[in-house]
Amino acid sequence: MNARPKKDTGRQKAPMSNKKFLWIWIPVLATVTALIVAANVALVVGGGWVASQLGSGTYTFTNSEESADWDTEYYTSDFASMDEVDAAARDLVEEIAAGGIVLAKNESGALPLASASRVTMLGRAAADPVFGGAGSGSVDTRSAVTARAGLENAGFQVNDQVYAAIEAFSAENRRGHIEMDNPGASSYNIGELPVGDYEALQGSFADYSDAAIIYIGRPGGEGGDLTRDMTDWDDNAAEGQHQLELNQDERDLIELAKESFETVVVVVNASTTIEMGDVQDDPGVDAVLLAGSPGASGFDALGSILTGEVNPSGRTADVWAADFTADPTYANFGGFVYDNIEASYPVSAVEQATSNATLTSDAPFVNYAEGIYIGYRYYETAAAEGFIDYDEAVVYPFGYGLSYSDFAWEIVSTETGDVDGTISVQVEVTNTGDVAGKDVVELYYTAPYTDGGIEKSEVVLGAFDKTGLLEPGASETLTLELPVEDMASYDHLGERAYVLEAGDYVISLRTDSHTVAPGVEPITYTVAEDVVYSGDNQRSTDLAEVTNQFDDVSAQFTSEPQEGKILSMSRADFAGTFPKAPTADQFVADEAVVAGFAPWDHEAAADAFDGDKPTTGADSDLTLIDMRGLAKDDPLWAEIMDSLTVSEMTDLLLNGAYQTAGIGSIAKPQTLEPDGPAGFSSFINSSINGVAYPSQFLIAQTWDVDLGAEMGRMLGNEALHKGINGWYAPAANLHRSPFGGRNFEYYSEDPHLSGAMLTAVANGVAEKGVYTMLKHFALNEQETNRVNNGIATWATEQTIRELYLKPFEMAVKNISMDVTYIADENGTIEETTIGAGGVMSSFNRIGTTWAGGSEALMTNVLRGEWGFEGFAISDFNLYPYMNPNQGISAGTDLTLTFQPSKSFNDTSSAKAVTDIRNATQNILYTVANSNAMNGLAPGTTVDYTPPTWVYVQYAVTAVLGALVLLGAFLVWRRVRRHSGTGASV
Repeated sequence: MNARPKKDTGRQKAPMSNKKFLWIWIPVLATVTALIVAANVALVVGGGWVASQLGSGTYTFTNSEESADWDTEYYTSDFASMDEVDAAARDLVEEIAAGGIVLAKNESGALPLASASRVTMLGRAAADPVFGGAGSGSVDTRSAVTARAGLENAGFQVNDQVYAAIEAFSAENRRGHIEMDNPGASSYNIGELPVGDYEALQGSFADYSDAAIIYIGRPGGEGGDLTRDMTDWDDNAAEGQHQLELNQDERDLIELAKESFETVVVVVNASTTIEMGDVQDDPGVDAVLLAGSPGASGFDALGSILTGEVNPSGRTADVWAADFTADPTYANFGGFVYDNIEASYPVSAVEQATSNATLTSDAPFVNYAEGIYIGYRYYETAAAEGFIDYDEAVVYPFGYGLSYSDFAWEIVSTETGDVDGTISVQVEVTNTGDVAGKDVVELYYTAPYTDGGIEKSEVVLGAFDKTGLLEPGASETLTLELPVEDMASYDHLGERAYVLEAGDYVISLRTDSHTVAPGVEPITYTVAEDVVYSGDNQRSTDLAEVTNQFDDVSAQFTSEPQEGKILSMSRADFAGTFPKAPTADQFVADEAVVAGFAPWDHEAAADAFDGDKPTTGADSDLTLIDMRGLAKDDPLWAEIMDSLTVSEMTDLLLNGAYQTAGIGSIAKPQTLEPDGPAGFSSFINSSINGVAYPSQFLIAQTWDVDLGAEMGRMLGNEALHKGINGWYAPAANLHRSPFGGRNFEYYSEDPHLSGAMLTAVANGVAEKGVYTMLKHFALNEQETNRVNNGIATWATEQTIRELYLKPFEMAVKNISMDVTYIADENGTIEETTIGAGGVMSSFNRIGTTWAGGSEALMTNVLRGEWGFEGFAISDFNLYPYMNPNQGISAGTDLTLTFQPSKSFNDTSSAKAVTDIRNATQNILYTVANSNAMNGLAPGTTVDYTPPTWVYVQYAVTAVLGALVLLGAFLVWRRVRRHSGTGASV
């Protein structure tokens, strides 16, 4: 059949009208153009983050012909390769653990065990140990010596059947984790293998019966504190049971071990204290070892201690109390939020392009109502006042530890000068036992106290030292020095200064905070009249008068009950002033507190500024290497600062995440600055992750500043091989509460021990030209409510200065870095010394003022009183209350952030440009005197090669731009062709 022909209508289909054609294509071209512009703006604004992921390009530095033969290797490694550093570091980690593991109990000489003993490992942590902590202080432990390997390397034979069952259970049942800045995702499961699951394994006990070694583990991490209520996490938990007491599974496990083995050893694998009273008092538990978190090879040290190859010499860095709920900090730790404050912040400039919203958040707070009475300072004082029974309240005193040997002390000489001098005590320590070992000598002072006067602890650690390895019968003389002015107390209510009150100061040598060394008589030092360190009569280490800086914070405290105020704890009446949780009236902030949470007013600050706008963008031939070795007030610094543009400086100040940016015009190289306290760690560049050191908790338990310095020195060697210039560590916050999630990366409850260890580590790494960022400055003792809006931290100025600022003060005043530099056109090498290079401010508020935005803290105290000349960086700046303009105004120079929207409110006023310039110079001063200058000589030139992704950006932008232009041309041509036809209708 033939198809029917189509009917010819005589008409053609009309073309699309210009109006409809434009309606389709103009939005398409506009959208593509907008996406191109937005993508390029985002890459510019967020360039710091993109560069952290894809690279930031390279600066190529070229020295002049004249300097070709000059020695520009200012710092050199002690090792030929990174492999050699790693091997030495692992040996050092083992040595640190060997010196820090505490023998807390050893009944009837149960330890050491025979090296060929057949043992049964029990407890989840036997197969799933806690090597370190989570968050920015975490380290790579994939190659770490396991708990089992540590025993087997020491010669022990391990019950494989039991171990395999624990290992399988641990793999199937995660212990849990703590996520940074997401406490809701934190888990507190202890996750112990139930005793019932051991029943089928008990037949293997007989073949491995020389000892049961029970591992008790507790993790910790940034972003969450340890829970004080396990009822939602543990089916067997009793009401009010917390994470730092043994749960029922652990108690059952100990009972099983006691029934099945003659010798039972408990190893505490945790970097915080736990309640150990029942274990210590249990006659069926023969020995207890406090092993902390031992890092890459610390379990080898544990094995060596169990065999007796190493004699334990660690001492506790915190008091181990019997009941944490009876501690004066317990009621005021955790989450408290004001009822009548809703803090509101304008969104960033980038966000304002799409929204006019504001961000609102809660206003959290925490009260340090216990004042100076934390840790041993409370327990020793409360016992002296008859408020507690010390033996019932304390399991292990601060500074406590046993040995396989015995030691005798004798005071060889004592020098006690006037109040401007130093008390010096020489102590001869003799090993009177049968095995070689080390001993720690602790010096405490007891200051005169008057009821109702300046608060004072019964004893305060003033000095300490540790012997080398002493063979039986051998002796070593240690010299312990205590500056008299260090015994002064801060009187924030009366003299508003440090005061050395008249009276008798008792100097005692102790084996721990509670036990005076047998046969060693205390020394009495008498101060005839009050010494007030005010006005021109400064302490010898202060650069300016020290007087009240935190009156607004202290004002929230009262010595008598008063509505809305915090009652200060006083040893004059512990019963009447013992801290309680905040009352209902304390949740209602007064007008001053409400006003303190308001956003910082940069316009008002600019209007109040009385000064001229600095010169920017001037001509200069100077480069940063020319500044090396120069004093900060040298005229050449003014010249090089005049040469920088505001744009160059702000690019530096706003891109501070784990680096400082390069500045081509002055040949400033980009620097590299990783986390963390237990060894170099990076979220963004795993290639620089290094050997995992023990937790700072365990490092502090060594009481060995020489080991601390050696750790720093080893990290300095590692830094030189990896191109590392700065280090976000050490961390010096205190263990105010055992529930602090980051206690593993802080040293101790005691400021002196913390400060001494911190300084030793920082000075060690400084030998290789690495500057440290001492953190978190200051009063950052809990993770709960730490971010979003910043927790208001309330403490009296005495508490702030004597406890929480003290370790930072010791470090800033005692850290030094030797700097060699080229002094003239002939290449002459000279040497100078600078102080501490860096500080990291904290998330929290001091009172209502963000710590990083507190001029009192970051400028008046840090720079004015202590003489700090380096640069300060914020903690990770993701939150609106951490205003960069407020930071540079107060003394926090660099912004640690990848956030594209984080920017300055003001870059043009005289105040803003002055602050920007000062902040930039602080950074440049530190970098110029660091190992970042290795290889550079005066007269160097620089070429910059952008990273590959920038070329890709340019190419893609060019191609898409060309396509948009082509599309626009084709649209124009089509519309023109159809103009005047029916298509235009």
